[in-house]
Amino acid sequence: MHFVMISGAARTQSKSNTAKILAAFGAGLNSSGNTSETWYLSDRKQWKRAKAAFEENENVLFALPLYVENVPGIMLEFLAGVSAKEQPGTQVSFLLQGGFPEVSQGRCCEEFLKMLPAQLGCAYGGTIIKGDMFGLSLMGGRLGAKLLQPFVEAGQQFGKDGYFRPEIMESFSIPEYLSAKQIRIANGPLRYVQRFVMCCIAKKLGCKTRLDARPLSGINSCGM
Repeated sequence: MHFVMISGAARTQSKSNTAKILAAFGAGLNSSGNTSETWYLSDRKQWKRAKAAFEENENVLFALPLYVENVPGIMLEFLAGVSAKEQPGTQVSFLLQGGFPEVSQGRCCEEFLKMLPAQLGCAYGGTIIKGDMFGLSLMGGRLGAKLLQPFVEAGQQFGKDGYFRPEIMESFSIPEYLSAKQIRIANGPLRYVQRFVMCCIAKKLGCKTRLDARPLSGINSCGM
């Protein structure tokens, strides 16, 4: 089978976690003899060809980051220019990733994605959700490969079936909620470790002030 994969992330390909995830997913997808092509909506020069690929193929996967509990605006803008298919047979599936560890954070977006294919004249092929992906762009080597391995395996399954089986979606999309023990640990001494790690990440990204800086705290509502 041939698959069209479209990244709905606004970040450029070189800085996008979604792009890294798609590369891993595609490696698994193609390992079973399938072929695929990938388009990145962050590059508007690709939109015309991505639109044609969507219209001319029957197996489509959108990968996207969770953005304000839902779909990134750039992906919605792209879809607004896509005509609904008149002939049945196309299946659209989704890969949703985000920085929050709890999969429940993505359920609102998932409900929207379930309805979306019908608006495009297509069938729904399922959604897998993976959280806790914030640090992916900062990891390399073994740590990065370990974080991406589940996507390679998901791609292998998707390549065999052409859709996400319910049991695959359920086993992949965990944890739904953090346990009480995990929350206690996060609110305990671990928060100092997390703060240190976040400061290191911010510094690496170019932040030059403290993360808890409040530069506008001395300004009242009248601007005085």
